[in-house]
Amino acid sequence: MPSSERARLRSGLIAAALVVAGAGVSSRASGQQQVQGFAVDRLYASAPGGGWFVLDDLDLHGGLGGAMSATTGYAHDSLRVTDGSQHQAVVSDLAVTDFAFAVTYDRWRLSLDLAAPVFAKGDCASQCTVGGYQRTSPSFDLGTHPDTLSDPRLGVDVRVFGDVRGPFRLGAGAQLYAPNGVRGDYDTDGTWRGMVRGLAAGDLGVFTYAGQLGVHVRPLDDSPAPGSPQGSELLFGIAAGARLPMSRDGATFLVVGPEIYGETAFRSFLGTSATGVESLLTGRLERTPGSVAKKGPGWRVKLGGGAGLDPHFGSAAWRTVVGIEIFDHNAL
Repeated sequence: MPSSERARLRSGLIAAALVVAGAGVSSRASGQQQVQGFAVDRLYASAPGGGWFVLDDLDLHGGLGGAMSATTGYAHDSLRVTDGSQHQAVVSDLAVTDFAFAVTYDRWRLSLDLAAPVFAKGDCASQCTVGGYQRTSPSFDLGTHPDTLSDPRLGVDVRVFGDVRGPFRLGAGAQLYAPNGVRGDYDTDGTWRGMVRGLAAGDLGVFTYAGQLGVHVRPLDDSPAPGSPQGSELLFGIAAGARLPMSRDGATFLVVGPEIYGETAFRSFLGTSATGVESLLTGRLERTPGSVAKKGPGWRVKLGGGAGLDPHFGSAAWRTVVGIEIFDHNAL
């Protein structure tokens, strides 16, 4: 074969190889799907006056009153995804501040919660692929998102049964989340969603406890993408501790104890990819004048820290949180 023909043959083979390689890369790229993001933080703060960080002590009584609170928390590794071989911290650092307000009357509470993401970042600054799904980590702070609010929450709670400081109180609550924010910042699902919960609480001497069981009606279903929402979820939680008097007038207490809370998607009930469980060791110093038949506002200062017992699906590897509440059961 003449040298010129051999050269043309080599050129043809190289061109064919490049076409095949390009087609393979294109096929793999088209097989990868971009995950848009979702509301990743799983610390659903209790309404102002609720006592615990997540659980509710159902201390609802008195005339027309009100409450307000500010809660700030930092969560480490809120979202880690894996396909068994690759591991990525999509959201490695997340800080959120909640400002909440409530109106109370007798056994009822109506509340509004405004969550303001402070900063977030992760390991996938440009993009990463796990299990055939592409993700981009959020990257913002107060300088780039100074006025952002994520999914405002309107809630109503009621104490149905039991005395305010009795051994057993039963209540119910419902919350509605309005979509607001950017899914790529992992601060919203981009859809309306809601929660309905049964609540329980009680006091036995210095022992105090609270519990909840409910449903998170969540339309977003990004299965089978690893570490993503899979539709509606079961919510659960329990808290218990000691309520120790700290003043002679019996109005100031120190409450110390753990909170354990989590969720699991009904689609993959108790499956590790769609279940997250966290624990917080909490302490709060509170003054509640209503407990000694005195009028006037009360306050709480709360501090908590803990880790994920089953750190999947948005439950942080560890988190810290601090909060302050001011409340008055007889404002008017």
